[in-house]
Amino acid sequence: MKVLVATEKPFSAKAVKEIRAKIEDAGHEFAIIEKYTSPEQLREAAADADALIVRSDIVDEALFAAAPKLKIVVRAGAGYDNIDLKAATAAGVIVENTPGQNSRAVAELVIGMAIMAARNKFSGTTGFEISGKRLGLQAFGQVSRHVAEIAKGFGMTVTAIDPYCPVEVMAQNGVGVAESLDDLYGGNDIVSIHIPATPETVGSIGRALIEKMPKGAVLINTARKEVINEAELTQVLEERPDLKYFADVKPACAADLEARFPDRVFFTPKKSGAQTAEANLNAGVAAANQIVAYFADGTDRFRVN
Repeated sequence: MKVLVATEKPFSAKAVKEIRAKIEDAGHEFAIIEKYTSPEQLREAAADADALIVRSDIVDEALFAAAPKLKIVVRAGAGYDNIDLKAATAAGVIVENTPGQNSRAVAELVIGMAIMAARNKFSGTTGFEISGKRLGLQAFGQVSRHVAEIAKGFGMTVTAIDPYCPVEVMAQNGVGVAESLDDLYGGNDIVSIHIPATPETVGSIGRALIEKMPKGAVLINTARKEVINEAELTQVLEERPDLKYFADVKPACAADLEARFPDRVFFTPKKSGAQTAEANLNAGVAAANQIVAYFADGTDRFRVN
């Protein structure tokens, strides 16, 4: 079987070496395309591929049409909204993700952003300590659990809300349970967003929640930009000069926000949550292992479609 690694934003050289070894040791053909500049290049490269490993690369109906031999696509990471699941299913292609492999890296970025916001972007002006502050987590998956662990080491009080996570799991992690989103946003000095972009969540975080945040609060988003109602966020930042918004997912209105609130917003130039050597390696190797397992005996434990 031919396994194509297709990454506009490349894996590290070490990760590529180990992915290649996993694929070839299992008797499969390894191929790679990096830093491509058009969807057409990706489609051409995938034309005879049986399996595909991607990062944030777009995998859509056009790609499935161009790659008739494709049997499995693995997203090296947890989120998979860059892959058209409906089109994949229609094409008979299995889609998997690699949950948990990037979690620690994203969690450390969240804490880094919290400190950066607390210290006023290291401007030399008087900030605050995160020790003793209240941290709210919107969702309690793998990333949030790591965030909670690190935050407690800083002496923070942590609460979370997640309708899909048993309260017992939160309790086992030493995390309190917020009664509602209003309570989460209204009762914490820092709120970190960890929800996916779904029809229910897109645009769901806006004025009604953000304006409830206490004086001097910080909102951090390392999840998806689409969950923010950007117009309402802008309005609240205008009305509340004490609030800050830091994100690893640059909003469409980033330039306007940076011009109007330069001291109170920060956006990474490119999504950086998983951009560590360790996460890079872990997610890539996990993707390779999952493809090898699928071709060996049909294992599809992490199937999402």
